[in-house]
Amino acid sequence: MTPRSALGALHIGALMFGLTGVFGKLAVAAPAIIVFGRASFAVLALVVFASLSRNNRWQRLQAQDWRRLLGSGLLLAGHWVSFFLAVKVGGVAVATLGFASFPAFTVILEGVIFRERIRLNEMLLVLLVSIGLVLVTPEFDLASQATTGLLWAVLSGLLFSLLSLNNRAGSGRISAVQAALCQNLVVAACLLPWAGPGLGEVRALDWLWLALLGVFCTAVAHSLFVASLAVIKARTAAVVFAMEPVYGITAAWLLFGESPSARMLLGGVLIIVAIVLSSLLSGAPRRKNLEVAAAP
Repeated sequence: MTPRSALGALHIGALMFGLTGVFGKLAVAAPAIIVFGRASFAVLALVVFASLSRNNRWQRLQAQDWRRLLGSGLLLAGHWVSFFLAVKVGGVAVATLGFASFPAFTVILEGVIFRERIRLNEMLLVLLVSIGLVLVTPEFDLASQATTGLLWAVLSGLLFSLLSLNNRAGSGRISAVQAALCQNLVVAACLLPWAGPGLGEVRALDWLWLALLGVFCTAVAHSLFVASLAVIKARTAAVVFAMEPVYGITAAWLLFGESPSARMLLGGVLIIVAIVLSSLLSGAPRRKNLEVAAAP
């Protein structure tokens, strides 16, 4: 893969991740069914990808690996469910921008969990993201759907940050594809009790949206992202993926007429600028974190 093709793969992956909320909105199924379907199709796609790839070496899992993957799967399940709840309640734009708060959570939690000093650019990130979230919220009223949706989205970002840190704390012995496959298996198993009774009532069109979510927005996007990191600097990858909310909001604007207000756009710009500045000012972003911190 050349640097140009790797950069193209990154943008395609960011676009696919950005369409996650759109497909979640198109599917009229409950969030539990959406997450179960997404994880199930992702597992099938990852199995095919792993069987065709010669570079993936499957490691024998030890007890500590199982514990970490189980914890990661539970966090991923909670992250996805809360994100799709945010989409259903508050819309794609609110959900996407609320989730984009996860880098700020990561900065704070890294300082607490790993006792790392928070740098000036990271403090700036937290400040800009906080201001952006305030602007994204049209009104601070818990009875408002937009506010409730934003709270679900922020919870989604928090859970995703915890997922990233849990993977960082892992041994690193397991390939990204093997880890993603195991985590999606855990997600599907966790959601089956809630999704199972309603699977027979899912529309045929919804199965299409779930398949697109699992195959393209999860397995393919993740594979493109990991493959591109072999050529592109992690810092560049982080900047490219800051475009993810832009793709998602634009698609929702065109498809659903979700026209963001000027205040929401300003808040979104602040959040995206904060992510880009933080990536550019960081000396050496951790590649291990970026491999798991890429998508809603």
